[in-house]
Amino acid sequence: MPDLDIADCINETCPWSGKPVQADSLTRHAGEVVGFCNTGCRDKFETAVRHFEAARGSRAAPSRFAPQR
Repeated sequence: MPDLDIADCINETCPWSGKPVQADSLTRHAGEVVGFCNTGCRDKFETAVRHFEAARGSRAAPSRFAPQR
């Protein structure tokens, strides 16, 4: 993502490996720039987030106005 800058990164080490983050391995999550040690770790994170969001979106949220049994 060319619009991301390592200076804006909220972490110094990769959440997957613990190695230092690299400028070519950044992504944006929840409005923050998150860094990874390589593009593989970044891509693994992005895939995990997509799966999580899809799972969360597929579950219908219970209505707080549903009748009580």
